[in-house]
Amino acid sequence: MTLLVVDIADMQISNNPGDTLITYSLGSCLGVTIYDPVLRLGGMIHCMLPSSKVDKEKAKLRPSMFVDTGLQLMLSRLYESGLRKSRAVVNVAGGAQVLDSQGVFKIGERNFTVLRKVLWKNGLLMQTQEIGGNKSRTISLAIANGRFSIKSGGKLVHYDVP
Repeated sequence: MTLLVVDIADMQISNNPGDTLITYSLGSCLGVTIYDPVLRLGGMIHCMLPSSKVDKEKAKLRPSMFVDTGLQLMLSRLYESGLRKSRAVVNVAGGAQVLDSQGVFKIGERNFTVLRKVLWKNGLLMQTQEIGGNKSRTISLAIANGRFSIKSGGKLVHYDVP
C-alpha cells in the first residue's frame, strides 16, 4: 500500500488499487473525496478557503486552495479519466471551528456552503459528510475499494461504498 499525502491546498487523483489518499489536520478546511467504484478511480482535495474571488492570481497558481476552483478542477480531471457522474461517490469532512471558537469568520461554514453549490451545479450528492464541530479530522480514501475513513478525537470510522 502506498500513502499519497494530499497537502493543504493540494489535490491527488489515482486509479492505482495499491494507493490510499490521505490528508491530515482538516480544521476549517474541507477534505473532499470523489470515487468511481467501477473504474476504481478516486480523487481527494484539501481546500482552505471558499471563494477564489479573494485572490484571483493565487487561484491561478493554486486552484486547490479554494473550494470553487479546486473542486471544479478535480471534477474536470476525474471526468477526463472516465468518472461517470451516475457512479460518483462523494464524501466530505472538515469545516470545523478549530481556531475561531467565537465563530467570527465562519470559514468552515462558508467552505461547506460553496461546496454544496458546486456539487449541486454538477448534479452530485454527498454520501457521507462530517462537518463542523471543533475538532480537526484526518481522512483517507482507499482506491482498491473506495473505503472512506475519518479519524477525529481518537476515533476512526470507516464508510464503505454502497
